[in-house]
Amino acid sequence: MKKLISAAALLAVLAPAAAQAADPRPDQLAFRELYSELVETNTTLSSGSCTLASERMAARLKAAGFADDQLTLFATPEHPKEGGLVAVYPGTAKAAKPILLVAHIDVVEAKREDWERDPFKLIEEGGYFYGRGTLDDKAQAAVWVDTLIRFKQQGYKPKRTVKLALTCGEETNGAFNGVEWLAANKRELIDAEFALNEGGGGDSDGKGKVLGQSVQVGEKTFANFRLETRNPGGHSSVPVRDNAIYQLSRALTKIDEYEFPVEMTDVTRRFAEAGAARGDETGNAMAALAKNPADKAALAIVDKDRFLHGNIRTTCVATLLDGGHAPNALPQRARANINCRIFPGHSIESIKAELEKVIGDPGVAVTQLPPKRPAPPAPPLDPKIIGPMEKLVAQYWPGLKVIPSMSNGYTDATFLGAVGIPTYGIPGIWGDPDGNGVHGLNERVEVKAIYVGRDYMFDLVKAYADKP
Repeated sequence: MKKLISAAALLAVLAPAAAQAADPRPDQLAFRELYSELVETNTTLSSGSCTLASERMAARLKAAGFADDQLTLFATPEHPKEGGLVAVYPGTAKAAKPILLVAHIDVVEAKREDWERDPFKLIEEGGYFYGRGTLDDKAQAAVWVDTLIRFKQQGYKPKRTVKLALTCGEETNGAFNGVEWLAANKRELIDAEFALNEGGGGDSDGKGKVLGQSVQVGEKTFANFRLETRNPGGHSSVPVRDNAIYQLSRALTKIDEYEFPVEMTDVTRRFAEAGAARGDETGNAMAALAKNPADKAALAIVDKDRFLHGNIRTTCVATLLDGGHAPNALPQRARANINCRIFPGHSIESIKAELEKVIGDPGVAVTQLPPKRPAPPAPPLDPKIIGPMEKLVAQYWPGLKVIPSMSNGYTDATFLGAVGIPTYGIPGIWGDPDGNGVHGLNERVEVKAIYVGRDYMFDLVKAYADKP
């Protein structure tokens, strides 16, 4: 899940959270069992199995009445534990294009000795579900599986075909990625007019009140570059100016001091315009910057916010460093990794060229490192897609608006967008201001957020499936 800081969190709009009964409904208890099984299936790259998790979800769908030819389990011989599942719920209107529900089921590593609770047990405590993946992204994956099961139970006959893809590899750069593999090898299996994904969602005050809901429309491309300096080295008792570590340090200082120019897409401009609803200095500066990106006074205020600073430009930052080979020798080599989050509309090659220009030293080699992600354009703000989200948000959280946002991170939408499937991170499940431990320790999500978000997402899928 790459919604590091949600767009909706920036709008301090007060609105009542959707009411939720203290005692779960029978269907919610059934969902909890499914959710628990998914969370408690370890799907880390080091010791888990997405294949096993996919098989367990397929078994639940088959028990609900799905035929064998509606369920496709996939894995490659090279990556037997990184498999996934595609399920198809057929629609009645053959001419209507399908929709795709996508969620990754792999999770970030979690060590039991570091956590207060077992990260691979779903624990309900103090109004929260705890466990690795409870929010990122097994909550959404469980809701999608549950949605198709509820369709079967209701005998629902949608006009659109609804497809589901549970995949592995989103959390680990360079690992086998299920969405990438499906897009390259089974495009027809996931073919859809558009897809619903992670990346959007809601924000609360951490005390149960939902403050905003957002839809992710587009995201940055990421790229890693290696900076490297080399020379013959020598004995440390005879230092020279031509020092690989110093040369690299000068290059890193130049990158640190360089700011990429301010840019806006239609989505980020609308997001900034909505900042006026905050009623504070930052919100007013956001709105001013939307009107005039050259407003230096407004930019100085906006740049104080870490998320906003990255949301209006490309960013590049040093993340790894190594150099030298002995404590009593001049370094023969020094290296650093630069991680860039590239604003839409720029190629990786153009950012590499810009870094080389900023460094201004041909002795510093800049190399783009794999994997190389595609850089698809942002999906359109199509009223046919955004409209149902807005209508249902108004029903579930009266007074709230759906705020379009661009992610500073990236998701599997990158691969879907690259093959022509516009992908949106949907509203629904909300988080707390502290990030809920996603990618960190003691990951958690509010129980109410799961149950209410589940109902919202179910209604949203039906809204699309009913009206092609």
